[in-house]
Amino acid sequence: MAHHFFIPPEDLQQKTIVLTGETGHHASRVLRLNLGEEISVADGRGSSFRARVLAVRPGEVVAELLEPLPSNDPPLSITLLQGLPKGDKMELIIEKATELGVSRIVGLLTERVIIKLDEGAAARKRERWCKVARAAARQSRRSSIPLVEGPCSLEEILEEMPPETLLLVPWEGEREKGLREVLAAVDFSRPVAVLIGPEGGLTPEEVDRARRAGGIVVGLGPRILRTETAGLACLAILMYEGGDLGGSW
Repeated sequence: MAHHFFIPPEDLQQKTIVLTGETGHHASRVLRLNLGEEISVADGRGSSFRARVLAVRPGEVVAELLEPLPSNDPPLSITLLQGLPKGDKMELIIEKATELGVSRIVGLLTERVIIKLDEGAAARKRERWCKVARAAARQSRRSSIPLVEGPCSLEEILEEMPPETLLLVPWEGEREKGLREVLAAVDFSRPVAVLIGPEGGLTPEEVDRARRAGGIVVGLGPRILRTETAGLACLAILMYEGGDLGGSW
């Protein structure tokens, strides 16, 4: 299978491209691409091309663009609103959510979030998260890289959410309405957002706040899922129901 790389969007307007920087180093020194080898390149926004290596120099690879490739982006748009977990769990969530096809990931500072971040630490976290998303998108050969944002408050994200968004709120306190029941009537042409609490979950007040903003509170079954499991399970189910995972391509 051809190696996959992301390049600046404007480079797709040219016939010949040059992989430089970290990408060029990885291609020339780590992967040791050969003359004539075929690769794929994408702009991170949904467009990708097949390409052929013309030259390999230390830290640099020159390639010619061939024909465009069909986009492998999901037919539905899903945003994961993730309460920040402890340690490096957020990186795992971002990596796996990217592989599953998520469109956007927002780190949330909810009431039960344990970690504390000042402005500088938050910026460093966000920069690291973006790198994780980019690497995961390259590994899974996505045409696009999901947008990674935050940390921000639940109030901020609920206020800016477009009214047409279907907001799903998995919560262990919901015993009447399950995710399967709700998905039976979902119009997947609408954007979907999934709100996941951190360790300890969302507070009842936060769940009510999301409900007042139009969110649908759902249960995920008889077992309690960890924060790093719940969001990924929902994404996989949504992608399957929306016609992405498990279908033909």
